[in-house]
Amino acid sequence: MALTTLDPRTALVVIDLQNGIAAMPTQPHSGPEVVARSAELADAFRARDLPVVLVRVSFASDGADAVPGRTEQQRGGRALPEGWDVIVDELSGHPGDIHITKRNWGAFHGTGLDVQLRRRGVTQIVLTGIATSIGVESTARAAYEHGYHVTLVTDAMADADPEAHRGSVERIFPRLGETGTTAEVLELLAKTHAV
Repeated sequence: MALTTLDPRTALVVIDLQNGIAAMPTQPHSGPEVVARSAELADAFRARDLPVVLVRVSFASDGADAVPGRTEQQRGGRALPEGWDVIVDELSGHPGDIHITKRNWGAFHGTGLDVQLRRRGVTQIVLTGIATSIGVESTARAAYEHGYHVTLVTDAMADADPEAHRGSVERIFPRLGETGTTAEVLELLAKTHAV
């Protein structure tokens, strides 16, 4: 399905493009490819005075604020290197950007993201980031449930598991919003939002 429109107040929301995550091996796009495409979108949004939200995941050094529930798959437990949770250089350094720190998969639960978007009159979000089936999908689901129009930039996201990426893109995202490429979003942005 082709992208239809971008609302007058659309925000770019970039999920977990931080040093420790963007450096992981991902598919079908590499971390540097996802970062470059997200940075290109961020520049285009900033040029039009549209909000750019940089979301990072971080935890206290003792893990006290990590999600506590039991799971079958064992979680980390190892010490994370210094700076793992710092937003990548290609996206940082813009004082007008909104910074959100999350402690969960999705960017809405337990953060001020919804308040930050609503106070700026945002009705639509464009999502990029890593990992497609975790942080991006969780945020997309919550955005949809909060009543936002959702656009998912499928070549500006990646996952450690190519099957999980494909499942999100092909089965889940069409139920939550519209999908498109970086080039398609940039083209639509140029048509609908003058610089």
